[in-house]
Amino acid sequence: MWGFLTVMNDILIPHFKAIFRLNYAQAMFVQFTFFIAYFVLSLPSGRIVERIGYQKSMVLGLLTMGVGAWLFIPAAAGPSYSIFLLALFVLASGMTVLQVAANPYVVALGPPKGAASRLNLAQAVNSVGTAIAPWLGGLLIFGAAGKGLQEVYKMGPEEFAAYRIVAAATVKLPYLVFGLGLFTLAVIIGRFRLPVLDQIEPGGQNVGAYDNVWQARHLWLGAVGIFLYCGAEVAIGSFLVNFLADPLIAGIPETSASKYVSLYWTGAMIGRFFGAALLEKVKAGPLLGVYGLIASALVWMCVLTTGSVSMWAVISVGLLNSIMFPNIFALAIDGLGRLTSYGSGILIMAILGAAVVPLVQGAIADRIGVHHAFFVPALCYLYVVYYGFWGSRQSPALSRI
Repeated sequence: MWGFLTVMNDILIPHFKAIFRLNYAQAMFVQFTFFIAYFVLSLPSGRIVERIGYQKSMVLGLLTMGVGAWLFIPAAAGPSYSIFLLALFVLASGMTVLQVAANPYVVALGPPKGAASRLNLAQAVNSVGTAIAPWLGGLLIFGAAGKGLQEVYKMGPEEFAAYRIVAAATVKLPYLVFGLGLFTLAVIIGRFRLPVLDQIEPGGQNVGAYDNVWQARHLWLGAVGIFLYCGAEVAIGSFLVNFLADPLIAGIPETSASKYVSLYWTGAMIGRFFGAALLEKVKAGPLLGVYGLIASALVWMCVLTTGSVSMWAVISVGLLNSIMFPNIFALAIDGLGRLTSYGSGILIMAILGAAVVPLVQGAIADRIGVHHAFFVPALCYLYVVYYGFWGSRQSPALSRI
């Protein structure tokens, strides 16, 4: 559900761009508002986890997400872009609590050596949602709206006013159903008997290798890695529909383009299932560095070419994205012990990159075009290369992943 609802933003961006007649920078406020919640609420979420525990925090996160999903209904009634943004902020606030609780819990569910592999497996299941969302979202929202972006820009004032009401209403039923699903999941998770993990629970016996998180250099370098990786991944997904509509690339309508966005996220899903098995035999850091290097090369290929070569180069990056978040996360919290919830909060806060990088790319796209603005994620992946090969290293006594 959290993968599905995050990637639904890739459909909402071109949809809102049309019905509110936004430029690229204004449309990217969808991602900015969504991911700024991670920055604002990650550390408070760490304190919530410390106070009520991991399982109750997951339930709280799901309930808050459900409220955010249902706020789409009054937002569409206006329609109001500002209320849509508020709904996205509430939805992302719940997701922040959920991520701060769930990611370190998965890492701690077994031996440290398999932490990256377990988190990759969990993220692979999460990626099932990211793969489905663009296809289903395009069908429910673009299909129901009945007009392409180019047609909308040619409408007169009266025709556009009528269209905007109809197009905004297309989100009501999907987000009503999403909210019901989230509330149901909250009940299910609340009734599960999940194991209590002493090594990360408050009051646990394992104090870890550090007295405080400021001593953990690999954690802070990992936070920068999360910032840039999430920014690059989300920026690519956010611009794909408009990128593929460009006559120099594919020149296809939005409903068809949304299916290719699904391919981008499906690559991440496939790569994570494969990565979970691969990481049983290969160290997380070097593998992360290799993936980052190939991803950067593919995005540069996208920038420097046109047509099907450019199109498939950028879609292929999804496969390389697969292991990046779970590997960076697992490497960065290694050795934190009871400080894990704080470290997790810092890393989730760094997802702010998904708010900032797309906004930067949007501002650049307004000046030089969507195609060449892809140099921004290409640069981001170069830092992932650094963290994988060098920044994630610890002293031999602490190198357990």
